[in-house]
Amino acid sequence: MFLLVCFVFLYVPSQLIVREDPALTFHNISSSVQLFRLGIAGSMLCYIAFTLLPLVLYRLLKDVNGTYAKLMVILALISVPISFINLQNKFSVLTIIEGAGYLKTLNAEQLQSQVMFLLNTYNKGILIVQIFWGLWLFPFGYLVYTSGFLPKILGVCLMLGCLGYVINVFSRTVVPDFSDYTIADYITLPASIGEIGICLWLLVMGVKNKKTGPVPID
Repeated sequence: MFLLVCFVFLYVPSQLIVREDPALTFHNISSSVQLFRLGIAGSMLCYIAFTLLPLVLYRLLKDVNGTYAKLMVILALISVPISFINLQNKFSVLTIIEGAGYLKTLNAEQLQSQVMFLLNTYNKGILIVQIFWGLWLFPFGYLVYTSGFLPKILGVCLMLGCLGYVINVFSRTVVPDFSDYTIADYITLPASIGEIGICLWLLVMGVKNKKTGPVPID
């Protein structure tokens, strides 16, 4: 899952998108349409997996605090339809790149501008959904912190990650050049540490020391 996220959100954009050069971006996507398509497919797989993740975590943590466990699931699942709808911008990029007949009246520069507009709109959609990528981490982190069978430090990182995501979204909304500040590169770092850390802990250590009893299989 981690590798898929890196492929979708890091590798594909780094290979295809040059923010300051619409012509080069258009050329890159045109010459690597399959890679762009794989990026879209990978995004859908990520969102499907993210639909299942909070449900699995709910089964694990509902005995710690049922209210917080339900809140965690609700906030996480809200992000999924927003994410899928936002992908429409990338499908629209494909329509332009593959040269739909009704676009023949537009010249090259207009097509390039349309592609960049759609990619920027997609990024704004990601910014919106980050609110919920952050908010669900607070109840999740609280549950981890109070569970008694998971590392408290990871719970703290997750709760700080919630704060980092929320600050990041509002800062980028209110301050146009926030991305130029050094803090912008690190503000969501606690979330990454918490999310990756808890995944590794569950994979390696499991929940052998769970005090509230085993998670039911059925």
